[in-house]
Amino acid sequence: MAGSDVLDRLYEVILDRINTRREGSYTAMLYERGKPYIAQKVGEEASEVIVAALAEGRERFISEVADLLYHLLVLMAVNNVRPEEVYEELRRRMRP
Repeated sequence: MAGSDVLDRLYEVILDRINTRREGSYTAMLYERGKPYIAQKVGEEASEVIVAALAEGRERFISEVADLLYHLLVLMAVNNVRPEEVYEELRRRMRP
């Protein structure tokens, strides 16, 4: 599965967890806590990525990047921004 396919699928799972409020779902809990809490989590995860990049091993760095991507996708979902919109913005920036 290509990288964007994984992110797209994860985004769909996140939307499902938000819409169904599945019991015990971390995603549903984040949603219930609200946008400010989710944004704070994104900031925490970004800091952890920086620490891992500078002072921890490759595997820890990969794990922290995955955490950051997940929390970013949750924040995107709460803001009604789909991954395709971000992909398009990145494509636009790559044009000469």
